Amino acid sequence: MLSAKRYSSRVVVCLVCLLAFAVFASPTQAQIFAYVTNSGSSDVSVIETVTNAAVATVDVGDRPIGVAISPDGTRTYVATSNSNAVSVVATSTNTVIATIAVQSFPQGLAVSPNGSHVFVANTFSNSVSVIAAATSSVIATVGVGLNPAGVAITPDGSRAYVTNAGSSSVSVIDTGTNTVVGTIGVGVNALGIAITPDGSRAYVANNVSDSVSVIDLATDTVIATVAMFQPVGVALTPDSTRAYVTNSSEVFGSVSVIDTATNALTATIDIGPNAQTVAITPDGSRAYAASFGSDSLWVIDTATNAVIATVAVGSGPVGVAVTAGIGPPTAKNQCKHLGWQTFTVPRTFKNQGDCVSFVNTGK
Repeated sequence: MLSAKRYSSRVVVCLVCLLAFAVFASPTQAQIFAYVTNSGSSDVSVIETVTNAAVATVDVGDRPIGVAISPDGTRTYVATSNSNAVSVVATSTNTVIATIAVQSFPQGLAVSPNGSHVFVANTFSNSVSVIAAATSSVIATVGVGLNPAGVAITPDGSRAYVTNAGSSSVSVIDTGTNTVVGTIGVGVNALGIAITPDGSRAYVANNVSDSVSVIDLATDTVIATVAMFQPVGVALTPDSTRAYVTNSSEVFGSVSVIDTATNALTATIDIGPNAQTVAITPDGSRAYAASFGSDSLWVIDTATNAVIATVAVGSGPVGVAVTAGIGPPTAKNQCKHLGWQTFTVPRTFKNQGDCVSFVNTGK
């Protein structure tokens, strides 16, 4: 733990967060579930979101932090930091079916839009492990900045953005070559990161700078900075209009709401202490935020920005991922990178061209 008093109260946050939540679903999955990593009890709570009841607990490796779900909804990936590994959970049975060794202290992770690769931030190795999902094996290791924490991937799958808590920056990885092609300076102790569903911007939580950096992804430059208080996690609504940001301290926690059109703070919602990460349901109606200090998941109605439920989970919850229902594609870019394979409504698409044809003609 660092000696600086201001920083020392936040080191726990840096070590127990994140992040990069993937929000995807199974074509056959009628219900929507939240998967919550419990770092203290080394397990994952599975929450059914209609009733907000815990329906399963999955034992994983030591100190799970980050969590992400494959686009087809069949796999949940959990970064187990003290095990230096990623646990792969089959969502049909909620059992661990594989354990993948990565480098030191993995935290944030994200699945590519086509489900083929998982990108894992290894905090103490200053690297990102690239996992081939088909074989559950590491196929590349990419050096990034100091103490990487969070990962987010653009909707077209071409870039992975990685927050570096120790170097106050974001590394940009070309996913085609698995090489760093850019570095963006942000605030101190950058942790959570989320990309708008339209792919235009990234929002980065700077924990020690008490701010959120807004990055224009067309130019990879910071275009705005929004004042916060010890922010940790970020999630965007499906329509890209609002960013929900968790603010953490050992005494209290809250979730702030940013209007992405103006980058102005529009609401702050009090939740339990040491708030960690947040995820949004596919219809945008609910936000789920983990409170490390109260061993609970807080459910927020996004229409009123009011807490409507609190769900008891395991010890020290950190990461949250929510599965999403799949509807028909509404834009051509949703057919890229084999994304057409995830659509079953109103029918299953035969190939990418069939997907594009549906977007153009509705047939």
